[in-house]
Amino acid sequence: MSTPTSADWLSHRSEIRVLDCTIRDGGLMNNHHFDDHVVKAVYDACVASGIDYMEIGYRASRKNIKLGEHGCWKYCQEEDIRRVVGENATALKLSIMADAGKCDYREDIPAKQESVIDLVRVACYVHQVPLALDMLKDARDKGYETTVNLMAVTTVGDCELEAALELLAPSEAQAIYVVDSFGALYPLQTRRLVQKYLQYAKAGGKEVGIHAHNNLQLAYANTIEAISLGANYIDATMAGLGRGAGNCPMELLLGLLRDPQYQLRPVLQCVAETIEPLRHELGWGFDLPYMLTGLFNQHPRAAIAYNAQPETGDIGAFFDSF
Repeated sequence: MSTPTSADWLSHRSEIRVLDCTIRDGGLMNNHHFDDHVVKAVYDACVASGIDYMEIGYRASRKNIKLGEHGCWKYCQEEDIRRVVGENATALKLSIMADAGKCDYREDIPAKQESVIDLVRVACYVHQVPLALDMLKDARDKGYETTVNLMAVTTVGDCELEAALELLAPSEAQAIYVVDSFGALYPLQTRRLVQKYLQYAKAGGKEVGIHAHNNLQLAYANTIEAISLGANYIDATMAGLGRGAGNCPMELLLGLLRDPQYQLRPVLQCVAETIEPLRHELGWGFDLPYMLTGLFNQHPRAAIAYNAQPETGDIGAFFDSF
């Protein structure tokens, strides 16, 4: 079969780094209760496909936890990670996400030589940037690669966003992510944000990343827009599995890049054999309630609650609630 050529202009950009966040973002749909065989299947697919990073979960605080409420991938203790990946003697790098204000990072993130993790991704809201800066420095001092996800930027004004970027530009992060937390961005808005981020990031010797949600069925389009402008850290998930409407699908991203480093076949097999069988149980993906939270630039928690009702709700009444 001949190889399509419609996106060859994106091929062979050596600076691009692809990060799979299936287990971390998808864990928000099942309180992180993934069986080991699911995590191992995603890990094996990432290794076989040449994906650069796999985000295996959160490193959340374990203080005051309710036993059994969340699965182990919310906490990603070293013994749990090693139970699945051993010492990870592969080219794939492993990542965890540490949310500002929800991680006891000084105690719970050990020195790199004691960990199988390579990259610590700090996630924060604009008002948490000072804390994020400290978290980034702590992780870098311990020997990790670091990036920062600036969340919910569709709710932030230009002045506030620019002030945050000015602080992050000289930080310890190697990449600053545009995060469409509510799936509310259109490609033109993504273009404007990525250009703004690039202005600050490049001045600080940093890269820009994109993490898109699919409430308006634009996660892939927004990811393409970001890549075309020079964003080089790209998030995606197998079959788009992620919170609410989900994320940019990994299978579409690798098909777009057509870089010989990345092999699509292992991802297709993981999607067909492991991820798609979870769809009925987990219920991620585009639907009307998630569409509405995206249209109104709202957190998807309302749509999640609507979909969790034992009987089908009144979508008109849900629309009227905004």
